[in-house]
Amino acid sequence: MSRGWKGGSTRAWRTTRALVLQRDHHLCRLRLDGCTTLATCVHHTRGKAAGDDPAHLMAACASCNLKIGDPAKHNPPARSVTKW
Repeated sequence: MSRGWKGGSTRAWRTTRALVLQRDHHLCRLRLDGCTTLATCVHHTRGKAAGDDPAHLMAACASCNLKIGDPAKHNPPARSVTKW
């Protein structure tokens, strides 16, 4: 049972997770600094609140998954502002 969610993970999530890891050949797709290459996690590219659609999930190693965190909670990227 997962400690990441209150009450643990569901059977549906465990099935989806296994399918994504298999689809991505258990290789981390994020490849950030410190990547271990072996994927043991599944990263939600649009945040957990967006759901568990496999089209928006990718295999990730624990290190990369922790570094990137939940994309829905990040501030938008900075943009340059010109003062006239």
